[in-house]
Amino acid sequence: MRIIHTMLRVTDLEGSLAFYTDVMGMRLLRRQDYPEGRFTLAFIGYGEEADTAVIELTHNWDTDHYELGNGFGHIAIAVEDIRRSCEQVRARGGVITREPGPMKHGHTLIAFIRDPDGYALELIEKRG
Repeated sequence: MRIIHTMLRVTDLEGSLAFYTDVMGMRLLRRQDYPEGRFTLAFIGYGEEADTAVIELTHNWDTDHYELGNGFGHIAIAVEDIRRSCEQVRARGGVITREPGPMKHGHTLIAFIRDPDGYALELIEKRG
């Protein structure tokens, strides 16, 4: 068994695709409209679906708002240089909600950003 994807419901598919591809550097892997169900699925990631977990963006055409709730935490993304990664995200229009620094009660360097729908992404520095 392996994790194949995480699904996020988004209100503006084009804006979300721009964020994840232009700001976060992911690639659009596939996209399919389902007119009978009035939704679109777009799969994005850093690698191929056969090799790595990806994110499924689900756009329900008739929904313009979602409640994020308090159960979802974040999507974690490994980076080699957290400060450089945050500079790149900021230069591409992304918003850093927690600047790079050690995690509370630990030494791992982390930072947080938000996507256009308010979902949290944690950057974790993984050197080596």
